[in-house]
Amino acid sequence: MSNVTINISAPLSKATIRSLDAGDQALITGTIYTARDAAHKRLAELITKGKKLPLDLQNQIVYYTGPTPKNPQNNSFSAGPTTSSRMDAYTPLLLEKTGLSAIIGKGNRTPPVVDALKKNIAVYFAADGGCGAMLGACIKQSTLVCWDDLGPEAIYRFTVENFPVVVAIDCKGNNLYETGPVRFKKS
Repeated sequence: MSNVTINISAPLSKATIRSLDAGDQALITGTIYTARDAAHKRLAELITKGKKLPLDLQNQIVYYTGPTPKNPQNNSFSAGPTTSSRMDAYTPLLLEKTGLSAIIGKGNRTPPVVDALKKNIAVYFAADGGCGAMLGACIKQSTLVCWDDLGPEAIYRFTVENFPVVVAIDCKGNNLYETGPVRFKKS
């Protein structure tokens, strides 16, 4: 874990993913997509049926969030992370079949997700829970991609600038949720 913040561009290359270590702090600039429980279920159903997805996720980042629209009174936009474990049943399939490079959420992941991250050379970023307005300020554009019937759980494309994350689980399987507490106890 370094004290340096790494600037990365999205979508992510495999070289960038391989260079990231659990504990690294990063600022993402570029394109990320949103998807929560209902969208994950629909994506998984399409994949299982061999149907075309409504978006290309190759090398992309998916953020587990249900954004709230800008408030015209104060121009605020909120997009905090949701608990990632709710997507664990779908994540290995999405990593395997779509070429997805990274996911952003909060909280630890199950062993099958960690294994899928390693197998598919992908990374899990954690975003700070409770900081939805701050994270929303990093979102410069939001565009509905599909499934508007899901409301805030629809899939959106965000253009982000300096979106702060921490590498929680790297593509080698190193897990900050396991190593962080051990390091803290030693200090």
